[in-house]
Amino acid sequence: MERWVLLRKGADFKSISRKFHISPYLAVLVRNRGIIGNQAIQDYLYGTIADLYDGMLMKDMDKAVEILLEKIREGARIRIIGDYDIDGVNATYILMEGLRGLGAVVDIDIPDRMTDGYGINQNLIDRAKEAGADTIITCDNGIAAAEEIAYGKSLGMTIVVTDHHEIPYREENGERKYVLPPADAVVDPKRADCLYPFKGLCGAAVAYKLMEALYEASGKDSADIDYLMEEVAIATVGDVMDLTGENRIFVRQGLEMLQSTSNLGLKALMECTKIDPARISSYHIGFVMGPCMNASGRLDTAKRALELLDAGTKAEADILAGDLKALNDSRKDMTEDAVKQAMELVEQTAAGRDKVLVLYLPKCHESLAGIVAGRIREYYYKPVFVLTDSGEEVKGSGRSIEAYHMYEELNKCSALLTRFGGHKLAAGLSLPRKNVERFRQGINAVCTLKEEDMQEKVSIDMELPFAQVTEEFIKELELLEPFGKGNPKPVFAQRQVEVLAARLIGKKRNMLRMQVRDSYGTSMEAVYFGDASAYLDEVERHYGAEVKKNFFAGACQRIRMSVTYYPGINEYMGEKRVQITLTHYQIT
Repeated sequence: MERWVLLRKGADFKSISRKFHISPYLAVLVRNRGIIGNQAIQDYLYGTIADLYDGMLMKDMDKAVEILLEKIREGARIRIIGDYDIDGVNATYILMEGLRGLGAVVDIDIPDRMTDGYGINQNLIDRAKEAGADTIITCDNGIAAAEEIAYGKSLGMTIVVTDHHEIPYREENGERKYVLPPADAVVDPKRADCLYPFKGLCGAAVAYKLMEALYEASGKDSADIDYLMEEVAIATVGDVMDLTGENRIFVRQGLEMLQSTSNLGLKALMECTKIDPARISSYHIGFVMGPCMNASGRLDTAKRALELLDAGTKAEADILAGDLKALNDSRKDMTEDAVKQAMELVEQTAAGRDKVLVLYLPKCHESLAGIVAGRIREYYYKPVFVLTDSGEEVKGSGRSIEAYHMYEELNKCSALLTRFGGHKLAAGLSLPRKNVERFRQGINAVCTLKEEDMQEKVSIDMELPFAQVTEEFIKELELLEPFGKGNPKPVFAQRQVEVLAARLIGKKRNMLRMQVRDSYGTSMEAVYFGDASAYLDEVERHYGAEVKKNFFAGACQRIRMSVTYYPGINEYMGEKRVQITLTHYQIT
């Protein structure tokens, strides 16, 4: 059962409204997002790339820049080692483009998910050495690879780590002892000794900061690489980073650049997936382009996504974009099968009664484990680990809920694991097959979640009568974009809403379009993209089978409900109409 909570954060909304030329309603929404103080509000509403922090504030950034300047001058071969997800691919491209622009001798390698696993390893280092590489730069990985980097150093290689993941630590006498890899420079804003003001950057953003600093140090204008903010934006949204602070600026700027991008690969991908560049949003990155780029690393090789970004002709770009879309379509079918198997485990076995779901799907493609875990998390609102067979060991991915810090909880069970890493809300792990059941029991034994922690909360920004939903207000809401994790779409609510008429819509006739009226007498067109059959079952539970049977023949007019919604404009045949999209409902 969802728990609806109306946010009530106080502020002088009229003063904020006057000072920043916004409506009092928008002032409430800004305050609800935790934005306090004139400068913070100014940055949130109107921040630009001029407000980004200097990358040289990052610990070891000066060392990394000095090393790379010297290597470029010497003509030493530099190898970039990225990662196989959307963040790693875009970070690799940013470093490759930036270094090429400075005349560096540079090439890349990206681990294969199945044969190499996550991040830098001895095999990748050997490959770099055999290719004559003098220097390795990691991106979106390396912070947890102390042994591997020590091996690379033993071969006489120079190694620069750029990463954004949590710093590994061990507990000693109740204190955390952080363990950094023995690289020549370690650039990661999450370092405890790093004074960089914003800690939430993705790997591609850290790579961009390095290139920006390197260009300035070499006497070039860092504005020459501004176009790479497109890749930072894609990686930030695709890696599900909080859209706050600098991330908000990067994504807003990157989306604007994508409208007229000169990158042939990105143009082809938007065309292939039927995205209108003029209307591209964070949604399109997160749910259309991003999955296509990630599909290459999941089912084939991430180097194909990198090739798309680096495509030199339209013909090449079109072929690569089509291939990635086809891979993603295949991934969707495989995911549906795996989700079905996972739900059967939850419903039919003891594992489903745990607070932390540990689901062992030996035949699930390991690249899909994170997606499946995310789907199960959404359905049951519990932390979820999906484990799959991978050669002689078991690998897995976890997705968490707000009250559960997945990386820290994994650390409590580290003795059972071969390897693990990640964030608060997502993690990856490897373990011996014999430890699967011990891990399930162990991770639950240390779990301190309460029942209320596993009750999904719907945070409502304000009750908003339908009369206030105007084209002007909808336009003003664009100031709050981009939306995503850390900056969700506003949630408006109304009680005692009457259903006046309804019909099924969509290819599968499984969604609803309704005419609704609030308690103040204002009618509004509404759409519900959720499960129409579940909605009708709820109608039956409250009003009986007869009302459900005749719902579309007028019986719907008996229905009263509380709703949450988001307003928008429906454009059809050249005509614009205000409508609301229902997100949650409670039939009363």
